[in-house]
Amino acid sequence: MTYRVLISDPLSEDGIYPLREAENIEVDMITDLTPEQLKEKIVDYDALLVRSQTKVTREIIEAAEQLKIIGRAGVGVDNIDLEAATENGVVVVNAPDGNTNSAAEHTIALLMALARKIPQAYYALKQHKWDRKTHVGVELKGKTLGVIGLGRIGREVALRGKGQRMNVIAYDPFLTKEKAEQLGIEQGTVEEVVETADFLTMHTPLLKETKYLINKEMIARMKTGVQIVNCARGGIIEEEALYQAIVDGKVAGAALDVFEEEPAIDNKLLELPQVIATPHLGASTVEAQESVAIDVSHDVVRLLNGDLVKNPVNMPSVPKDIMKKIEPYFYLAEKLGLFLTHLTDEVIEQINISYSGELQDIEVGPITRNTVKGLLKYHFGDHINDVNATYLAEQQGLIVNEHKTSDTKSFTNLIKVEITTKSGTKAVAGTLLKGLGPRIVQVEDYSVDLVPEGHLILIRHKDQPGAIGRVGSQLAKKDINIATMQVGRTDVGGEAIMLLTVDEKVTGEDLQILVDLEDIYEVIAMKI
Repeated sequence: MTYRVLISDPLSEDGIYPLREAENIEVDMITDLTPEQLKEKIVDYDALLVRSQTKVTREIIEAAEQLKIIGRAGVGVDNIDLEAATENGVVVVNAPDGNTNSAAEHTIALLMALARKIPQAYYALKQHKWDRKTHVGVELKGKTLGVIGLGRIGREVALRGKGQRMNVIAYDPFLTKEKAEQLGIEQGTVEEVVETADFLTMHTPLLKETKYLINKEMIARMKTGVQIVNCARGGIIEEEALYQAIVDGKVAGAALDVFEEEPAIDNKLLELPQVIATPHLGASTVEAQESVAIDVSHDVVRLLNGDLVKNPVNMPSVPKDIMKKIEPYFYLAEKLGLFLTHLTDEVIEQINISYSGELQDIEVGPITRNTVKGLLKYHFGDHINDVNATYLAEQQGLIVNEHKTSDTKSFTNLIKVEITTKSGTKAVAGTLLKGLGPRIVQVEDYSVDLVPEGHLILIRHKDQPGAIGRVGSQLAKKDINIATMQVGRTDVGGEAIMLLTVDEKVTGEDLQILVDLEDIYEVIAMKI
């Protein structure tokens, strides 16, 4: 059978050679199509390759009756309607590794240009000024490079920093002390990295948790004279705070490749002589552009020939009979993983998932992926899904174990998830109750009955009269309404837990008030 592939954005011939070489694939490169033209053309194609220009909307996907795969020659897939692709059984692949070297090199290039004031000196020379005194720089050797986010790119930047004989301190939610020692760098918290760095660089996705990660308060922790590089995502730095810090002399300089709003033609940071910038060029090398095209081309060939793809972004279609059995557990599994994320601040080393009851006879792989997705979602955001979850877990060195048992603890079905850290284990279990839906029925050693959704507060306290009343009174004073309450205990008069569902997010100040109550040991707020 012959398959047809449409390439709607410019890609080099070197990048698509895997498609050209495949005997059963015909390739058409037709660029600059209007949405209407693409909708009309795509009907006859089995695969579509795009970069960032083409917007692959639901309307286009639903018109593509033969479409089996969409390849994005790059990392981001925000120009592709993933939900529509999944609903229509279309696999989406990207190239997450193709620009790693390019982005790391660009970061180091900006770091060195910032340290030695190269753009400023060049501009002065172009203005016929031979000004050596103004443009005295600093050496990198012996300075401390702080790296926030030690994924593919962050790790490469850290190693290159070591190559410049810098001291490197890094934070990543999955960086263990052992991993740091293997890399020859120091492990630190975000605060420790920020406080220690002479040069600071960020390599995290833009999530709710990383939005304005570098803000006024965080800048106040930094050394006076710190220099900042951002080649990751606009919005990680609060630009107004950075501007003021440079004006005040707290920050000596910044090198920026990304901005909160792009194109950043009128950004006032560019008015400051201490700021150097490039127009989002992190992945803009000939090699990177070819590499991402080659990666997605190989995946298209694999899928069209019945093989597994390397870099799936969405969930591939599952046979309807299997999906009917496993889909009801997806929501529960993800919520169990997300719940566990809030129970520890330590690096998770191992995940053990136990299935029992009617789950013994079901293919649980997709359920496991949803569990892992929930565990990692806090750190990876929308980048993680039930297809790439286990892959990303492996990349972070997490061990994922599945186990089936006949021990149902009186439930028709039960999923128990346990995580292991340096300090020990945390566990949570859930079930699907016929007619009632998903429930969390165990938190560590405590039996509960909790609907896993909304704003929750977990409180560890001494089991004695008045504890519940004191908590309720304090929340009432703050006009925080309790929707549901679950309590659990193992021994009379020992440690117990309360699980409250509240109508709105609880602030840090309100949580501290609860912590300060008599016989309250720990308070954790979460949104699941």
